[in-house]
Amino acid sequence: MKTSIIVFPGTKCEKDMAMDVEKISGRKANMIWHKETDIGNPDIIILPGGFSYGDYLRCGAMAAHSPIMQEVIKKAKNGTKILGVCNGFQMLVETKLLPGALLHNRTLKFICKQVNLRTETNNSPFTQNMNKGDIIKVPIAHGEGNYFADEKTIKTLEDNDRIAFKYCNEKGEIDEESNPNGSINNIAGIFSEDKKILGMMPHPENSILDYQANQNGKSLFEGILKEIA
Repeated sequence: MKTSIIVFPGTKCEKDMAMDVEKISGRKANMIWHKETDIGNPDIIILPGGFSYGDYLRCGAMAAHSPIMQEVIKKAKNGTKILGVCNGFQMLVETKLLPGALLHNRTLKFICKQVNLRTETNNSPFTQNMNKGDIIKVPIAHGEGNYFADEKTIKTLEDNDRIAFKYCNEKGEIDEESNPNGSINNIAGIFSEDKKILGMMPHPENSILDYQANQNGKSLFEGILKEIA
């Protein structure tokens, strides 16, 4: 099993991702610097969180045009699984590998706290170790996590089971109070059409290791690595 983690100037979550991959799969991930143009043939590519290129212009916008992302796009079109978390999700949207946009939080403030997520489907390579309706608690840390898409796109996502997670309360109820950033329909993560790409704003990689607040992200990572272990 080969995992490649793409590292940009300003990326800060690559080591967390690498530790999780090694803990769950028993194998080390390959760190790929953004100036490289050869990713090799990984089974999964991870775009971690952080502040790539200082988040100038829009979050993820400059990273989306780096040389390595052209290779990521090619791999995606050939069926390689891709996980983009936080800034990585923003890159996936900027490259049009996922639809929609990520806007400033409705409070216009950076938010860092634990949130509840409801699993909307287990019919994907990423959520196959979870049950529909499962609630996990993981942290968020972003200033531009407000997911938005037009009505037609949202309907397409909903009708085709492409919503991965929604922000919810402890009972799994979807309400305005549990929506930390203003995301439309409380959306926290979405899939590509073939469900081989997952983009999400919350950080499951920070809810796996023993010293972290909880290990709620473990089942997600086990699903991610299950088919390719």
